[in-house]
Amino acid sequence: MKMINALTYVCIVAAFCNTTAFAQGTTFKVCKSTYALCTTAKCAVEPNENLVACNCDVRTDEYSVGEHECGDVKTPTPGDTLKSRYHPIKSFVACSNKRQWANCLDMNCTVDSNPATATCQCELTQSSSPYVITTDSYTGDTCTTGIISSATVDSVLQVTEFLKSSDNLQPFDFKVLNVQSK
Repeated sequence: MKMINALTYVCIVAAFCNTTAFAQGTTFKVCKSTYALCTTAKCAVEPNENLVACNCDVRTDEYSVGEHECGDVKTPTPGDTLKSRYHPIKSFVACSNKRQWANCLDMNCTVDSNPATATCQCELTQSSSPYVITTDSYTGDTCTTGIISSATVDSVLQVTEFLKSSDNLQPFDFKVLNVQSK
């Protein structure tokens, strides 16, 4: 994918400014727990074509957001079950191709033999709207290589708007890295 143009960027900013109404009706929940963070996870296709296994980081005693309540704050041990949750991001690339990606929010995860990581069973999806790749750099391969954990740009903007009202977890002012003006 070539860099998105300034018009696409304006659309992203406009969508961000219009997410307040959506955010007020969400069921997002902010809480402190032990959870799996899949924001930058690489994933592999499972035998079931609709699932992928994503390698996620385990976070303990941190605030996160999801659509369901958190589990407990606990020291993770191999084999424990956790939920994947969202934590604010600082930068992303907006991709608008037909690439498949993994939807991991609130999915079940199993703590690996190294308790700093977990394997999450995420839904393989594809959308017609732009999706994000959480990264701090952009290359021509960013939107075309491998299966990654992601969300739509609209979803990221919606949860970001929701978090502006949170006392415990504030969003970052993020950068969209692949914006190019003509």
